[in-house]
Amino acid sequence: MIHVRHSAVATIPVDVAFSYVDDHRTVPEWMFGVSRFEPVGAQVNGLGAVFDAAMQIGPKSLDSRLEVVEWERDRVIVLSSISGFRTSSSWSFTDLGDGRSQLDVDFGYELPGGLAGRALGMLIEPVVGTAVRQTERDLRTRLGQLT
Repeated sequence: MIHVRHSAVATIPVDVAFSYVDDHRTVPEWMFGVSRFEPVGAQVNGLGAVFDAAMQIGPKSLDSRLEVVEWERDRVIVLSSISGFRTSSSWSFTDLGDGRSQLDVDFGYELPGGLAGRALGMLIEPVVGTAVRQTERDLRTRLGQLT
């Protein structure tokens, strides 16, 4: 699995940052390329919640079903794909005091083998780092508007 990691500090209390990221309705607002992030079933957050997601990268739409495999309020959210495009993401929150929070993200993805995998890799790899940085920038902007 290929991983891209990024860290940033936001001037917002950790509980507010966590609640915003944990709200599935906000995900398409700040996560680069995500056009759909919908709960499957009644559970909309916490350990075991499942979501159908679509990410647009260039001309290709990548669909995944994601499950929350780790969740601790105001500390961590970890999602892992259970079908579709193989991906995982980890969002860690650290209270720095004085109303500041550190957000650490680890985005991982796995490409299929063969020609299809190589073609998808040529499409995805150049934009993944940019996408993670843009997501972090958009997220910080949105969080700044909450205070």
